[in-house]
Amino acid sequence: MTATASLSSRHSAFNVLPKVDVAGLRSRDAETRDATAKQLGVAARDAGFLYITGHGIAENIIEQFRRRTRQFFSQSAAVKMRSYIGNSQNHSGYVPEGEEQFYGGAIPDRKEAYDLNFELHDPAYQRPMLGPNQWPDLPGFKEDVQAYYDAAFELGLQLFRGFALALGLPEDRFTRLVTRPPTQLRMIYYPYDPQVQSDAMGLGAHTDYECFTILLPTAPGLEVMNGEGRWIDVPLVAGAFVINIGDMLEVLSNGEFVATSHRVRKVAEERYAFPMFCNVDYDVVIQPLPELVGDDRPARYEPQVCGDHLFAQTAQSFAYLKKRLESGELTLPQGSRGLFSFGRKVGGGNDA
Repeated sequence: MTATASLSSRHSAFNVLPKVDVAGLRSRDAETRDATAKQLGVAARDAGFLYITGHGIAENIIEQFRRRTRQFFSQSAAVKMRSYIGNSQNHSGYVPEGEEQFYGGAIPDRKEAYDLNFELHDPAYQRPMLGPNQWPDLPGFKEDVQAYYDAAFELGLQLFRGFALALGLPEDRFTRLVTRPPTQLRMIYYPYDPQVQSDAMGLGAHTDYECFTILLPTAPGLEVMNGEGRWIDVPLVAGAFVINIGDMLEVLSNGEFVATSHRVRKVAEERYAFPMFCNVDYDVVIQPLPELVGDDRPARYEPQVCGDHLFAQTAQSFAYLKKRLESGELTLPQGSRGLFSFGRKVGGGNDA
């Protein structure tokens, strides 16, 4: 079964996101790590969304990453299309506006993106979303973007350890499952268009597919739903990342942590968003961990293979993959679910 609707009431009626300094997760002192993880767990349970400070990623790495992103999206459409995602081996590259199709014939979300994944060259481990990345022919782009990916990936490992401790599990309970994960970094560009209708969405309401998301935004626009069903604005906080629980961590925790619905409203300025979607390895079966299941707490979710689920969701929402499905060139993994049918769903998407 999927998560029950009553799980949405687990979140509090928060009006602002909680903030946690996660520097303590890097401490050599176990008590300090435990204390920090406890704060992380409270925020995850109360809101499913939080700010983190003390993340340890150097400002120069962040600034160079932002600079390369702006350079890429300032190019002509023809130049950007040379790196079209449909030309890649591992679902990496440029995503033009309208390529992602979540809502049938509805107006597409107003955004462009560049997607990158875990860089993997060993053919023994390659999967539909694991392999060598497609990089644009833009000086410095690969080096500076990969530097940010690596730093954010390490932060993700720290958070995996923190979430494990917060659930009363061994510190390495999740990281032992993270060796070659389909962890994706998206560079998303939301243009400002004053002619767009005032109720237009930059991104419709959804929860994220993966375990959790590390988000670095450059402008306001993000909103999250609190436990009362009200939309709460998420303003920028200097030096902070935004973290949110995704469907897979909701399932692994057997509903102890619950994914939070969020959306992006039409922005009053140009906006970039850099979400990293943190995952366990491709072949890991996502189901409630046995340590969190008992006679008084039965498993609330059916199992699903991590990578198969991600690929099935992606293949059903990107135009180039839909065409391959329709032609018979691609087939969905056995047991694949329809869009937005794993965990507790409101809409769909893989953005921030």
